[in-house]
Amino acid sequence: MNGVFNLTHPAPDNTRKRLLMQAELLFARKGFAAVSVREITTAAECNLAAVNYHFGNKMNLYLSVFKERWVPRIHSVRKYFQGYLAKKNDVDTSDIVRAFATAFLEGAMTDDERRCHIHLMLQELTRPTEAISLVVEEVIRPMHHDIRELLRPTFPEKIDLEQLTLSIFSMISMILYFEFARPVVSLVMNQEFDPQYKSRVIDHIVSFTMNGINGFKKGL
Repeated sequence: MNGVFNLTHPAPDNTRKRLLMQAELLFARKGFAAVSVREITTAAECNLAAVNYHFGNKMNLYLSVFKERWVPRIHSVRKYFQGYLAKKNDVDTSDIVRAFATAFLEGAMTDDERRCHIHLMLQELTRPTEAISLVVEEVIRPMHHDIRELLRPTFPEKIDLEQLTLSIFSMISMILYFEFARPVVSLVMNQEFDPQYKSRVIDHIVSFTMNGINGFKKGL
């Protein structure tokens, strides 16, 4: 089980952290509904009552996985994005796009963390639970706000919120495709997704997005 996603193991005596890690690994592989409490406690090497003691029930454990493991990883991506832009004296639209693409494709997560992170979110998107609202409120909405406030001055004044938000979704969707579909991209392109290729992909994302934004501006 642990060989699928090689995450850092907590100290042996930290039952709560072991439960969170093993629950994340299992939920990422099988989805919330297909994982039993017994599977989690067996993997975490603790007794069956530990889930109720630390979290109350399986759903609370699942939500805690998102709050304490998934969300912090995205906050590290957001921090990387903000730090990248902070190094720039004059930030333009292409810098914003490049910073966001770089934060996802070259950010703070290890490859194993990224795979587990992606699989967990794909399971949630396939069969949404209460966790999706948590992700929207704590991650997606704040990120959209960050990008919207950075991009708004670069768009014509007459652009409305819906148009700007859809433009941001279009940019993010391309970045996330290259993030989620790395194996597909590598096979189709016959190219290892190494640092050099990531750099070329980021250049492409920036160029493609800027062409779309500039075309969109002309239509306003």
